[in-house]
Amino acid sequence: MIEIEVFITLFISSFISSTILPGHSEITLTTFIFLNKYNIINLIFIASLGNILGSILNWYLGFHFVKFKEKKWFPINKRQLEKASLWFLNYGKWSLFLSWMPFVGDPLTVVAGVLRVPLITFLIIVSISKILRYVIVSLIALNLI
Repeated sequence: MIEIEVFITLFISSFISSTILPGHSEITLTTFIFLNKYNIINLIFIASLGNILGSILNWYLGFHFVKFKEKKWFPINKRQLEKASLWFLNYGKWSLFLSWMPFVGDPLTVVAGVLRVPLITFLIIVSISKILRYVIVSLIALNLI
């Protein structure tokens, strides 16, 4: 696989993984690390970029489309929205440091939009969280090689 295809695959996997759709970005990243053909910094950058942009999409959906929360196509269901809202109300914007977590993180990013967290604040906290996750996954993968 040529490098641009690897980066596109990793970007798409990471983007999808940060939305409510099921994804497997950690597995994709780890697979490319195990191949030992690609620069790890570039892989972390691409995975982080895709995941952060997917979270921005969630924030945007929460910010602009919350009025459609009862629709089937809305990215999180009522129960997830309520649970994430409680987390957010208890811990505030700092709960966004959990945006990397499966099942919890994606609804939190939507709720951040619903609750009108400023985009720059959102972007800083979510970026730190997402980048650290991929750095840790990469370090673990490197120790397994």
